[in-house]
Amino acid sequence: MGGQKKTIGFTLNGRRVAADIGVHQNLTEVLQEEFGLFGARESCGQGLCGCCTVLVNGIAVTSCLSLAAFADGADITTIEGIADGETLSAEQDAFIETGALQCGYCTPGFILMTKQLLDENPDPDDDAIMHYLSGNLCRCGAYPEILKAVKLAAQKRKAG
Repeated sequence: MGGQKKTIGFTLNGRRVAADIGVHQNLTEVLQEEFGLFGARESCGQGLCGCCTVLVNGIAVTSCLSLAAFADGADITTIEGIADGETLSAEQDAFIETGALQCGYCTPGFILMTKQLLDENPDPDDDAIMHYLSGNLCRCGAYPEILKAVKLAAQKRKAG
């Protein structure tokens, strides 16, 4: 696809990167095509399901609706960037332990939203969790396990 190009630079999972992008490209496309990061997945293409969630400057965004050009200078974290080397984050570990993933398609978005939630509120109650995660959809219906995973992640964070 032709069109106008732009070079952007940003921090991606703790590393400075640059990419030549089409000004029309969304962030999901750039993460996949330029960096081989497929954790953020475009599903609905309308910002309604949360499968494409990434953190931009610590704030969860739907990358399918975010023009990549606006990522210039930003700090972007994807699901691939929240582990510490081979050690999974508390959120990743909790989702595995509780079985809060079935097909796994929505899981990266839920985990990143959980990270943001726990960064803001380290001890959320059920209502806060359900409200916070209401923009993410799990087509497999793993919601009870997801709720357990968020609570377990909060406990794991407290335990260090």
